[in-house]
Amino acid sequence: MSKILIVEDDEQLARNLMKFLMSEHYTVVHAKGQTDAVTAFETDSFDCALVDLSLGDGNGFSVCSEIRKTSDMPVIFLTAAADEACTVAGFEVGADDYIPKPFRPRELAARIKNAMRRHGTASSVISCGNVSIDTAKGIVTKNGSELYLSALEYKLLLVFFSNKGILMSRDRLIDELWSVSSEFVSDNTLNVYMKRLREKIEDDPAHPEIIKTVRGLGYKAADT
Repeated sequence: MSKILIVEDDEQLARNLMKFLMSEHYTVVHAKGQTDAVTAFETDSFDCALVDLSLGDGNGFSVCSEIRKTSDMPVIFLTAAADEACTVAGFEVGADDYIPKPFRPRELAARIKNAMRRHGTASSVISCGNVSIDTAKGIVTKNGSELYLSALEYKLLLVFFSNKGILMSRDRLIDELWSVSSEFVSDNTLNVYMKRLREKIEDDPAHPEIIKTVRGLGYKAADT
């Protein structure tokens, strides 16, 4: 799970931001100012930093400069100062992105992912409950132990985990399986693969908790 450092002296904003990022499956550490940020960075490792420019005991430029002395991790400035001079100064000290407040959470999440992808710090592991997929290695584990899935089972699970909390219709799932199969995938074939997959990933396949059935509509992976 990727870890993000938030450097923000606005307590309410920091709490809301932490809550949102944790819902996006990030581990989050909050630093109230420049001193706390430098201490956190020196004692822990992070995959991305979100830094406010105006801090009670310093500024975001100094925080970014300290990070750049030893790390190339993504640094994104979040600030109410949206003038050109501040933006240019931010990029000159090594920032990867600059987002003026107020910002839209979903846009922020997309920018974080893009920044980490460019730096190669994005996590390759997708988890749901006690099951995880390491997409870089093509390995699926349950409670830390490797599961052995067929190519279609793996593809099916990846589709669900990449769309957690989103209803997946049977037609869409059939199309996804057909795209990686050399043979036609029928409605009955989907039933067979759903049964096999649940037998491998669910603690109780008769009462699934990871991939749930939405009667008459399709299936949905739990957003946990």
